[in-house]
Amino acid sequence: MNDQDDRGTGVDRKLLELLACPLTKGPLVFDAENAELISKSAQLAYPVRDGIPIMLVSEARPLDEQGAPGKPKSR
Repeated sequence: MNDQDDRGTGVDRKLLELLACPLTKGPLVFDAENAELISKSAQLAYPVRDGIPIMLVSEARPLDEQGAPGKPKSR
């Protein structure tokens, strides 16, 4: 079995299991459509760029009022 994410993101599944929100230390959920790691407790979405999770609060995007990922900001 391949450790790479089967959706073609290049993010290792084992790495995703180990990562936690740097702000709340809570779990993260991967949003493959937007290539983001979602922290529901912090209401933030951390970007994944070129298969690398960017775990900086300053780089995170706030979620909308319903806690849905919404549209990521372009860089």
